[in-house]
Amino acid sequence: MDLEPEHSERTEEDWVAIPVERVDPKGTALTERRARLWALVLQARFLESRVERGEAGWQLLVPEERLAAALRELRLFVEENRNWPPSLPPVRPMIENTLPTLSILILLATFHNLTGLDLAIMGRHPVDWIEIGNAHGSQILNGEWWRLVTALTLHADWLHLFSNLAIGGVFIIYLCRDLGSGLAWSLLLASGILGNFMNAYLQLPSHSSIGSSTAVFGAVGILGAVTLVRYRHHLRRRWPLPIAAALSLLALLGTEGKRTDLGAHLFGFLFGFGLGFVAEWLVGCLGRPRRLMNALLALMSACVLLAAWWSALKFAD
Repeated sequence: MDLEPEHSERTEEDWVAIPVERVDPKGTALTERRARLWALVLQARFLESRVERGEAGWQLLVPEERLAAALRELRLFVEENRNWPPSLPPVRPMIENTLPTLSILILLATFHNLTGLDLAIMGRHPVDWIEIGNAHGSQILNGEWWRLVTALTLHADWLHLFSNLAIGGVFIIYLCRDLGSGLAWSLLLASGILGNFMNAYLQLPSHSSIGSSTAVFGAVGILGAVTLVRYRHHLRRRWPLPIAAALSLLALLGTEGKRTDLGAHLFGFLFGFGLGFVAEWLVGCLGRPRRLMNALLALMSACVLLAAWWSALKFAD
């Protein structure tokens, strides 16, 4: 003989509505969505329930003898999830430093113009800037460290320069406004240096490259890491952004041709991501660097760049 389920034999008087105020004193009337969510919670704890719409709105009903158990489970659920999902972090005001950032990018363009002039510097005439400053794999590994830096400031022609400045400038300006100029430029320089070093280490000894695209991809990686750390509790709609940005940038800068160095792009992005992750974590704990610290970081970056070119002019073969 088949037996009917126990709940089918219950009368209407056997069911009682869950008092919302006894579960969540701060709560309001149940919505259908919340009532069904609570019903799923009870179902997971093997407690019968049903959702109905009454005259006063939506109700969650349970058998009268299971009311105390249902209230206990729902209170635990509400307490454990009271602050979930966390609210978005406060929006940091952007720093007004667009003009200084644009000035540095203009200086990079000006330097490219100077490399085309017939100049005599430190006993060299004429100066073959690309020859003494490109990221040549074997020479880097033999101790010519300055090539890791100088290669970032060199470009084959105006088209090469413009593509890096026009596309990378957007990311760099945003990064400087978000983190501060000194921190942003030091991270960009570090990602470019590390990207060039890893590229030189893994490529053939004869491999050489020039261009700021390693640092540009570093900027994309930094911004991606900043997004992931800052919005780590709200990544459902945000996590594809850095990957999409990197792929779009790769498509715009090209994936083929003798002037395209995919290894430098990839390593710049990866090191930028790692540096950005650490930087955003520290900024979240300590706050953005103040004006003096930003100035010191900017000065340090400028000194590294000047020391690299001085070494190139003095020691390069």
